[in-house]
Amino acid sequence: MGFRRRERGERGAAALEFALIAPLLLMLVFGIIQYGYVLSFRQALSQSATEGARSAAVTLGTPGGTEQADAARDALDEALGSYGITCVGTALMRGGSAVGTCAVTVAACSNNAARECASVSVEYDYRDHPLLPTPGFGFAMPDALGYTAVAEVS
Repeated sequence: MGFRRRERGERGAAALEFALIAPLLLMLVFGIIQYGYVLSFRQALSQSATEGARSAAVTLGTPGGTEQADAARDALDEALGSYGITCVGTALMRGGSAVGTCAVTVAACSNNAARECASVSVEYDYRDHPLLPTPGFGFAMPDALGYTAVAEVS
């Protein structure tokens, strides 16, 4: 009725089992963190494109001018600033190197040529520029993250 006396061959079995399972547990925890960060960044990309399109749509500009595109790029920069990413021309830049593309167009809407639409597209090359470089998880991460938003110019 008391504690069972351990056999001599069972000594250290718990430590060995933990040593075998600990790397898998750590890999699982870091994988969850990495994937959550990627999803958060994907949301930031979609929000930045939406804000850029909205900003271009509500900005008054002269025909053929750059006011609307500049307003969209400013909104992109503000939305992605916490990640250190800016839209310069047609390139997404982080730390002085290109990490993706950004495109801002104001043209006739595809469904109504009489109206103008602002379109903002962002694409981040995640495979070559991961935000959280964690070795061993590249197979589960996307090659690129992108989003396009369109807003009708008022």
